Amino acid sequence: MEVILLERVERLGQMGDVVTVKDGFARNFLLPMKKALRATAGNKATFEADRAQLEADNLERKAEAEAVAKAMADVKVVMIRAAGESGQLYGSVSSRDIAEAVTEAGVGISRNQVVLDRAIKTLGLHDVVIRLHPEVSETVVVNIARSADEAETQFSTGSAVVASEHEEFQADNEFVEEVAEEDAEAVSDEAVEAAAGDAGTSDEAEAEVSEEEAKEE
Repeated sequence: MEVILLERVERLGQMGDVVTVKDGFARNFLLPMKKALRATAGNKATFEADRAQLEADNLERKAEAEAVAKAMADVKVVMIRAAGESGQLYGSVSSRDIAEAVTEAGVGISRNQVVLDRAIKTLGLHDVVIRLHPEVSETVVVNIARSADEAETQFSTGSAVVASEHEEFQADNEFVEEVAEEDAEAVSDEAVEAAAGDAGTSDEAEAEVSEEEAKEE
């Protein structure tokens, strides 16, 4: 389907561009969200007639979004959640949760402005993009921790307070290797001692045989 974009759409084009998209994408997203019009002759004429006003409205919304982005630059979002020792959350953090947290921090946004491919399921610092306008986005650091003290530690160190699964796996392997080496050394020492003992016994036996032979002579 051919559509006329009424605003910038990522990976598609700018306002006024006529682009071809899949019918489902147009019907389920672009058209109902007022981001585009069907590229009919009538709609093209209407768009051109209203273009100046549409561009002026877009610039006004963009300026407002840029002001919000500046205010959001200093926002720190801390979310306290229960989690296991490995850092896995007992649940998850969704776009709705993040929108509510940012709003509570002083900048009102909606869940639809939170760009999140999937829910967050681990502790740590997560960069989350907030799309305030088709041409204006701001990144917010979402600090997910098990306590306020833990959150402060994560902010100061710049990383989660728990080791990653890979780091834990490596640590476990190193521990096993160390134990194996210690056991091997212990076994080696025991073998040396046993060999020394056997050698001593053998020498004693040889000495006794020599004494017996001397007596017989």
